Amino acid sequence: MSECSNTHTTLNGPFEPVTIQFDPSLRLGSDDLPITHPRLKKNVTFNFPEQIALAISSPTSMWLSWVTGDAQVGLNVKPLDPASVGSEVWYGKESGKYKSVSKGVSLIYSQLYPFAGLWNYTSGIIHHVKLEGLEPGTKYYYKCGDSSIPAMSLEHSFETFRAPSPNTYPRRIAVVGDLGLTSNSTSTIDHLIHNDPSMMLMIGDLTYANQYQTTGGKGVPCFSCAFPNAPIRETYQPRWDAWGRFMEPLTSTIPMMVLGGNHEIEPQVDGITFKSYLSRFAVPAEESGSKSNFYYSFDVGGIHFIMLGAYVDYNSTGAQFAWLKQDLKSIDRNVTPWLVASWHSPWYNSYSSHYQEFECMRLEMEALIYEYGVDIVFNGHVHAYERMNRVYNYTLDPCGPVYITVGDGGNIEKVDVEHADDPGKCPSPGDNVPEFGGVCHFNYSSGPAKGNFCWNKQPEWSAFRESSFGHGILEVCYNWTSL
Repeated sequence: MSECSNTHTTLNGPFEPVTIQFDPSLRLGSDDLPITHPRLKKNVTFNFPEQIALAISSPTSMWLSWVTGDAQVGLNVKPLDPASVGSEVWYGKESGKYKSVSKGVSLIYSQLYPFAGLWNYTSGIIHHVKLEGLEPGTKYYYKCGDSSIPAMSLEHSFETFRAPSPNTYPRRIAVVGDLGLTSNSTSTIDHLIHNDPSMMLMIGDLTYANQYQTTGGKGVPCFSCAFPNAPIRETYQPRWDAWGRFMEPLTSTIPMMVLGGNHEIEPQVDGITFKSYLSRFAVPAEESGSKSNFYYSFDVGGIHFIMLGAYVDYNSTGAQFAWLKQDLKSIDRNVTPWLVASWHSPWYNSYSSHYQEFECMRLEMEALIYEYGVDIVFNGHVHAYERMNRVYNYTLDPCGPVYITVGDGGNIEKVDVEHADDPGKCPSPGDNVPEFGGVCHFNYSSGPAKGNFCWNKQPEWSAFRESSFGHGILEVCYNWTSL
């Protein structure tokens, strides 16, 4: 092979299982950054843009999102008027020369609780603008905001990807799951920036706003109340704003493609869920034929990416499954030979945490993604790293995907260190009940673990596992002279 000669590849295997135990000299976790931390503080005045973020729309278009105005939190909050600040982007191919202007939409959302003592929240004004007619493989300079106030951002830049082709690939793709906003999260992002990716997959559990100052999910389950049995978990929504500021040095220059995890559910009044996630991020749902921002697809060079929702209906009779089947049918593998899928909760996982939690989703969808030859699947949820051998239905299979769990971004819940095959660490079938969907736990019917709920050694389908925190880097190589 002529490129990436020292990297792990999907051409080899199966590999003998390897476990790297947690290094006891390291911290299992770290504390949340205070809301006053310099990387979390608001550094612009009222109507100027902040929390600027890019997302891919198509090979010739890009979404740009940002926030203006001040969010409010307390017992009595009054929403801002989204029409009071315009949504426009000036952009061009030369610094300081903006020959194009695009305008978009604006909105606000509220997080409301019908219980005495819980603080409510209403957001700043969230802006989404689509930049269309972009040239592939081109650097653009831009400002965003409202020129009539005037309140425009400083100049930023981004580079479009080259047109979809089997011979063109993004330079480097960062993969991050379960990031949070802790000291360890800062280490993850600092290392990620140093690795200079050209785009980022954020595979769920972004801010952990629902666990800020709630003792990691144990004890008092809300930010502003003092009673231990609150009827609903309150989320401290200003953490979303802090996270947007924290991420802006990256997201203002490279696209971040997101999907929802369990920490984005955030239930509130009237059974409303995922309000912040659905309001803050623009994704290419409509562009890929999806009617939901929970699942969508997009092309980058020779890769077709599919982003799925583990916390919305995934049954074979539902809308997501029908969309997925149609999307898979429409892929031209002569143009995008690589097929990468992602959702938050892993199907294959040998850690005690979340063991067999999403078996129901696997039973509904695995045959379909196997049929269409998905190459790699990225998941989060489990706070550790694990890479699987190619597998289908818990059997080694050279045609199955390589599943990779990267749920170790550095969040407040700390690193997972216990394996289901460790003595005394096999969960009971009543453990690990998902926050959405049914329970489909089972005992193995064949192989070395036949008749048992857990293996007594690292499963053969688990190639490598390590209890640590950080992020992943995906490099898709081509021009393999050995083929």
